Amino acid sequence: MNMLFAIDTNTEEVIVSDSSKGSIKINFIERVRRQDNANLYKAVELLTSLSSTSNFDTSIFKAVGKVCQMIYNKHKEMK
Repeated sequence: MNMLFAIDTNTEEVIVSDSSKGSIKINFIERVRRQDNANLYKAVELLTSLSSTSNFDTSIFKAVGKVCQMIYNKHKEMK
């Protein structure tokens, strides 16, 4: 499964989803409020900003994506 992260700026939440490799189906997992995990929110903000740069670097994007996954996994453990 590939983890997917997005920011909802209206509610200040991270939207967490997953998708099987090669699939077009996305499965919603949960929303994490900024105040519940500010580090995750900031990491996903960085990930989002990297995706819109003119000099997009896949290796940096994937590395930040892994950081987002690690922060999210720690968040789940702490629940």
